[in-house]
Formats: sequence, structure tokens, C-alpha cells
Amino acid sequence: MLAATALATRPDFSVTAVTCRGDHPRWSEAEVRGDYRVVLVRRGRFRRRAAGADADIDATMAYVGVPGEEERFAHPAGGDECTSVSLTPALWHTMAGEAARPAARGVYVDARLDLAHRRLLATARAGDVDYALAEELLGLLAAAVGQAVSGTAPLGAPAPAGDAALVTAARQAIAEDHPASAGLFPLAEALGVSPYRLSRSFGRALGVSLTHYRNRVRVGRALDRLEEGEDSLSALAADLGFADQAHLSRTVRRYLGHTPTALRRLLAPGTPH
Repeated sequence: MLAATALATRPDFSVTAVTCRGDHPRWSEAEVRGDYRVVLVRRGRFRRRAAGADADIDATMAYVGVPGEEERFAHPAGGDECTSVSLTPALWHTMAGEAARPAARGVYVDARLDLAHRRLLATARAGDVDYALAEELLGLLAAAVGQAVSGTAPLGAPAPAGDAALVTAARQAIAEDHPASAGLFPLAEALGVSPYRLSRSFGRALGVSLTHYRNRVRVGRALDRLEEGEDSLSALAADLGFADQAHLSRTVRRYLGHTPTALRRLLAPGTPH
């Protein structure tokens, strides 16, 4: 029995948890998918047949799927749990270059890629899909797709000229609360660059991730509101674009070491420090 749970869905990508239960030692009927995808195993193992080759897939070996290929699966060792990341062709080409198909379908999952996988899942549970999860996803894809494609992929190219101006434009959009700044992918589109380039440019220019920077701005706005006497944390969370009040509280505490409730007391007029 196969069960799929969507962890995050956006126009450019989706992240799905897939669980297979039971023994299926024989090959399944042929399936044909229409998307690019990277599939990583969390638990268990299975076999995959595609492009005339069989592969054993487990926590140390992921695979890359491409549109239109025929694939079959067998589960001789019982059930398994996987994470399937589906990409649009545009996002695939951003990460892999103009080569429509990867040179290799198997991807060795070293310890760093394993950690990237775990961080992606943890970020999905935290709720910040449009920035934190998006950046974790780009990091995971850089590691996985870099193995699969031949030659130098765009993600391995030197930093383009003009990144300082790009960071300035992105900071301005975030400061002005431009509609495109609601997410990394729409912000990159509005600025005319790839999401991967936008993400990397912040680390190069400021030494912090785009997610960190955007959260720094939101925490500052939260402090403004709390200082002004905001008494509804749920309204504050919604206004600042957090998933919920708990997400607001976690972020504020991580950046400042205090909960919003404690900060409200600290910022009250006449409060001794």
C-alpha cells in the first residue's frame, strides 16, 4: 500500500512524504512521470528499474527521475519511507543547466546530503515554506543535482558580477514589504535572477542567509509592534507573515532569547532592566 502526504507545495516545487507498506518482491507495472524529481530514502530500501538499469535505493543512494522515462519498482525488503522532491522544468534547468537529462540517475547520499535531507524535513514541520524551506531545498538540490549532471552546472559557477546590487534590491523589496518578497522564489522572479543565485548572494555579501535576513527584519517589526503595546500575538504573527503564533514565538526567541510575551514586559515604559 502506497501513501503520499504533501509537506510543501508551491508553483515551482513540491515536497512529498511517500510511505510504502508491505512486501512487493516482483517488479511493479511500468509508470511514466511528467516531472523532474529527486527521491531520497528516510527508512528501508527498494529497487528501481529505469533506462535499462536496476538500482538498489536506500538511505545512502537517492535517485533522479526525469519526465517521460519508464520506471518500475520492487520492494523485496518490506516497506520504506521516502521524500520525493518534484521540480518544474524551469527550476531543473536553473540548477542543472541546459542539459535536459542527467548523466547519472543514482546520487550517492553522503553525510552532508543526509543532513540536508533531515533539515529539509525539519523545516517543513516548522512552517516557513517560502523562505526557510525554499533555501534548504535549494541547498539539497545543489548537492544532489551537482552529482547527477555532467560538466559544470550553474550552481558551480563563480559569483556573477552585480551581486551587491542584487542584494541591495532584495533588501529594499523586503524593507518595503513588496508583494514579491512574500517568498524567495517570487522575489527572485521579480528581480530577474534564479532563486539559487539570490539565495547564495546573501551569504556572499552579508554573511547570513536570505532567510536569516528576512527574519531579522520581521523580528525588528515585531519589536516595534510590541513596543507600541500590541496585545494580540496571533494578529502580530499573521500581519508579519508567520505561519502562526507559535512560529512567531519560536523565531523571536531564537533571535533574541526572549518570548514575545517577555519582550512586551521588557519594553513596557518604566520597566527596570
